[in-house]
Amino acid sequence: MPKKQKIFVLDTSVLLHDFEAITSFENNHVAIPITVLEELDKFKLGNDTKNFSAREVIRFIDRLSSEGNLQKWISLGKGKGDFKVVLENNPKTLNAEEIYAQGKNDHKIINAALCLKESEKNKEVILITKDINLRIKAKALGIPAEDYLTGIVKNSELDTVSSYVIEGVDSEHIRHLFTRGKIEEQAILGDQKIKNGYYILKNGKTSSLATYNHLTDEIERIEKEFVYGIKPKNAEQAFAFHALMNPHVKLVALQGVAGTGKTLLALAAALEQNKQFHQVILARPIVPLSNKEIGFLPGDANDKISPYMEPLWDNLKFIKSQFGENEKKHKAIMEMEADGKIVITPLAFIRGRSLSNIMFIIDEAQNLTPHEVKTIITRAGENTKIIFTGDVHQIDTPYLDENSNGLAYLVDRLKGQELFAHIKLEKGERSELANLANDLL
Repeated sequence: MPKKQKIFVLDTSVLLHDFEAITSFENNHVAIPITVLEELDKFKLGNDTKNFSAREVIRFIDRLSSEGNLQKWISLGKGKGDFKVVLENNPKTLNAEEIYAQGKNDHKIINAALCLKESEKNKEVILITKDINLRIKAKALGIPAEDYLTGIVKNSELDTVSSYVIEGVDSEHIRHLFTRGKIEEQAILGDQKIKNGYYILKNGKTSSLATYNHLTDEIERIEKEFVYGIKPKNAEQAFAFHALMNPHVKLVALQGVAGTGKTLLALAAALEQNKQFHQVILARPIVPLSNKEIGFLPGDANDKISPYMEPLWDNLKFIKSQFGENEKKHKAIMEMEADGKIVITPLAFIRGRSLSNIMFIIDEAQNLTPHEVKTIITRAGENTKIIFTGDVHQIDTPYLDENSNGLAYLVDRLKGQELFAHIKLEKGERSELANLANDLL
């Protein structure tokens, strides 16, 4: 029996997540309900990535409309299937609005899929959405529903440490590391050798922190050294500082739970290298924890964004507190703030900028989509270093999870590249109470 052709019905969340989603289903049919067009219209204004995505999708559909009637299947090109807009949302049998509730767009989208199922009996209709609850509701009415899997990290190593413990290393190798600072690799790392990889080489109770330098094919010793008043408290923090201070590494991902020092380490390294860059920018996506958008907050733009930027200011204040007010490094931070050499801003405010001679730190990167991460990195000009920090298990945006967020995607795709380093910070250093919460709550 021949396999049924498929019709993929796309929800708004998919198109906002990836504006190229319509052309990502190979030689199958792709449909969007008219309700989705209405929702895209509401998102088209603004400077966020979702607003950009909405505009791109609308422009794409507008170009398609010049080739034929959108109510009929229009070819997307060779090997890319067909596309149309579904106007119907009143199926003759099951009706989601009668079963669930009237007036909700989610239920109108399910109804559009049900109408397609009735009119296209020789095809399999599948609803694609990032909204888990919508998938459940659709399945309850007999419509197969799936997540949008483009950009999903399938075989992620994010739950394993990015530094490897190498047991049984010859004691002579470790001794030479301490006396010479580096040794030839000589297959010591085995199949765990990776560009910009970090290792703990052990022989009994003797050990050394090390990194693999692919440019020289050598293992180099790493020491725990102060960076702008901050001393690493564990091996992973020492590895992080090494990657952050390495001029050959242009892109760093620091992953770890709250309290592991991700942002603090990145900021300290940026301050230490301030003479090598024209500006240090710290940014984070604004993701309200309540349903209220930023516009509901009182005051001007600075008043609105200030609560979201406080964690970044807290780290800067902590570093300043390591020095007396008359000390050179304390005064240097004050001067950088006054001269605009160090800037803390919402991520949306840097859209469209070209990032040259900049140390750019993006906090809470797990709340970015893969497309947003790509957009940021492609803005990098000459002498720019970009650091992403975040915890892939603490997602605050509704349509991302630990396998589809931008930070996970970045690590999965770029691991082993010579310009990239990934460090997973395992141990919380904020306080015993914070560690207790991370472990047990």
